[in-house]
Amino acid sequence: TRNEMTVRSILTADGRFETSGAGYKPQGGFTADGKPVEQNGCSTLTEAAKAAILCNDAELRQDGDDWTVNGDPMEGALVSFGMKAGFDPSHLRKQTPRTDEIPFDTEHCFMATLHHGHETGRAVAFIKGAPERVLAMCGKQLTAHGEEELDADRWRTETESTARQGQRMLALAMKPFHKGHRDLSFSDVDSGAIFIGLVGFIDPPRDEVLPAIRECRSAGIDVKMITGDHAGTATAIARELALAPELKTLTGSQLDEVDDSDLPAVVRETTVFARTSPSHKLRLVQALQEDQAVTAMTGDGVND
Repeated sequence: TRNEMTVRSILTADGRFETSGAGYKPQGGFTADGKPVEQNGCSTLTEAAKAAILCNDAELRQDGDDWTVNGDPMEGALVSFGMKAGFDPSHLRKQTPRTDEIPFDTEHCFMATLHHGHETGRAVAFIKGAPERVLAMCGKQLTAHGEEELDADRWRTETESTARQGQRMLALAMKPFHKGHRDLSFSDVDSGAIFIGLVGFIDPPRDEVLPAIRECRSAGIDVKMITGDHAGTATAIARELALAPELKTLTGSQLDEVDDSDLPAVVRETTVFARTSPSHKLRLVQALQEDQAVTAMTGDGVND
């Protein structure tokens, strides 16, 4: 993909919102059912935008009409979304300073940051991560009228539906603490959080990818996708790229259930591996080599 993400949809308990604009440029509006939504017209949308900026290490930089991200592309897209919702990232971060954090890694699949409001002194943690992981941490969901019991089945359905459109999915949540709470541990956020909503990103494939894959396949080279994305997202992108005549997708958790002796045959028949960890990548390459396949891998992460 281009690695130039844009937030395209935001789903909260109060509805589904689409946002316009492209790239990191923080210009665009919000619509619901095709009708414009004011920036401050929905409290859950506002809370999602706040979480998107605060649970985030990226910064956007403007050079004339061009906007670039200093940091992770997905986090840059979240900052842009927050700015479209009317927030000034610098002001918000000064107003609600971070006192502690749990950095993201592929093992626990979420990031959490703890903040204190200058005016209220209230402590709140904001969480972002894989939808299935964040849902497991929540017992309530946020609505315009306050909190209500979490409808986990609804959010799983929404995640699957949006992922099948080729959008990458991220979940946002929050958890308030007493004023004196200054440190953040895994046990603090492992349960009792409040689900804010889902954010869907688009990241278009590069123009040259489709002909490159076509050339590989004509030369007898199988191309496989190994990704941390949701299975629905990965499958939709693979289908768009014509990665194989018939697509079979497996997740990292499904791979864990496959015995090493059976893995070469399974990998041979599978095109897309989703929700994988770095250790899965190594295991897949080893399985292909055991199957006497000449194997090469490329990627953009340090684990590659």
